Amino acid sequence: MTETLTITGLSHGSRAIAHTAEGKVAFVSGAFPQDVVEAEITKETNSFVEARTTKILEPSPLRERPACPHAGICGGCPWMGLSYDAQLEAKRTDVVNQLCRVGGVPREQAEELVAPAVGSKRQMGYRNKLELAAFQDARGHFQLGFHEQGSANLAAPKTCPVAARGIEKAPGALRGALSFLSRSGDLGIFRVGVRHSLRTKDTEIALWTTPGPFPRAQVAKTLGDALKCTSIVRVMADPGRARKVKGVERLSGKGCWEEQLGDFRYLISAPSFFQVNTAQAEKMIKLVIDGLDLGEDDVVADLYCGAGTFTLPLADYADEVFAVESAASSVRDLRRNLETNGTWAEVIGGDSARELPLLGHLDALVVDPPRAGLAKGVAESIAEAGPEKLAYVSCDPATWARDIARLRNVGYELISATPVDLFPQTYHIETVSILKKMK
Repeated sequence: MTETLTITGLSHGSRAIAHTAEGKVAFVSGAFPQDVVEAEITKETNSFVEARTTKILEPSPLRERPACPHAGICGGCPWMGLSYDAQLEAKRTDVVNQLCRVGGVPREQAEELVAPAVGSKRQMGYRNKLELAAFQDARGHFQLGFHEQGSANLAAPKTCPVAARGIEKAPGALRGALSFLSRSGDLGIFRVGVRHSLRTKDTEIALWTTPGPFPRAQVAKTLGDALKCTSIVRVMADPGRARKVKGVERLSGKGCWEEQLGDFRYLISAPSFFQVNTAQAEKMIKLVIDGLDLGEDDVVADLYCGAGTFTLPLADYADEVFAVESAASSVRDLRRNLETNGTWAEVIGGDSARELPLLGHLDALVVDPPRAGLAKGVAESIAEAGPEKLAYVSCDPATWARDIARLRNVGYELISATPVDLFPQTYHIETVSILKKMK
């Protein structure tokens, strides 16, 4: 069944919003605000429907020509083709909506608390990292690409225009090289990561493979010929449990990737997380430092600290910094980054929820949790530690809003929230929020 729908907005995610003739909310893929579309109803419940755009009858004035010919197929950039101003407005609206619906904040107050989204100077060519899925198909052919929208199939573009200059042609170059290498047998590769820094000029290729024999020298030479790089590594893991890394082998070069944020140099191992938009990450750091307004005698903790994105700058302002991280590779990187930059923090390898109650009194706290947000009970542990100010950096507006409500219940008031766009052409948004202890 198809229906003509007028798109009124964007949902929390990649789909647009409309209303059917019966008044039901419709979540529509492949459409933007102010489009009039013909859509196929793919699912219907008592309160809403899901639909797929089959034809654009009247294109929205907010539409622009996509910079990538694969934009309608590849799932990496679902908002490519929507004007950048409209993207920023939609992202801010999502943060406001989640703060109201999930966080329980009145809309008028939410509108005052949430600042305009901080746009990215680069809307294309901004990503310092590409991640490509890989597998050997039933015919023995090596496949490498990005997942198609709503599908397990792979889109196989030769270039990626959102990638930083230096790796924008990596998809095609690596596909050719790895296809050649795989002719003699399956190498067990299930993911390929490529990182490039516009500042340090470092480029690293990381091959995620199953454990087992591997033609290291041949792979290093062939990939080095295909893409100029400073490091090639192999990360051994189980495809179903990729976070359980069993080992990392340096095939050639430095064995790590180097990036610069502000005055600090960061050495990052292939399994370690690092923000993909370097310039925007610097803006987040400034928002955190300015929002906390640290004194030189303050004691600060940085939970879920990764390789030290916030830890290193915090150490420049505070008397004592505790840095807590559970991922082993990030802990090793953090220790190395502190030493390399000649700064100090007490590094604690462990779960933030478990370690926080052991830190004692804090003057300020930074939390930058994964998409799932704060673990149950962490809000209460924060209240026990008693920091006067808290900076909460989030990559998911819904879990962030839930945690804002939890923190309010234990005595912390949200005083500002600033969306920072690290992911142009997508619906993803980071939010830097500052909370203070209620008197």
